[in-house]
Amino acid sequence: MGIRLLLAAALLLLWTPVAEALMEPEVCYILDAILFLYGVVLTVLYCRLKLQVHQASQQGASKEKEEAIYTGLSSEGQEMYETLQIKQS
Repeated sequence: MGIRLLLAAALLLLWTPVAEALMEPEVCYILDAILFLYGVVLTVLYCRLKLQVHQASQQGASKEKEEAIYTGLSSEGQEMYETLQIKQS
């Protein structure tokens, strides 16, 4: 349905006097402008994505540095309190 509507709109634009007034160079200039804007938008989105990935990797590296301070301080194999042995005499 959407493709039919798009095709009908394109045919209507081709039959109007405005489309006849545009010769080849003007159409090329319009298409060049559209492609230029498309390229600018894609470049901005790509740079934004790269910056987000870079910032996320820096935050992960800072967390690893903080965790590296406590690497040898595991208490898994140690008892917290020792039991006192009472000697009976």
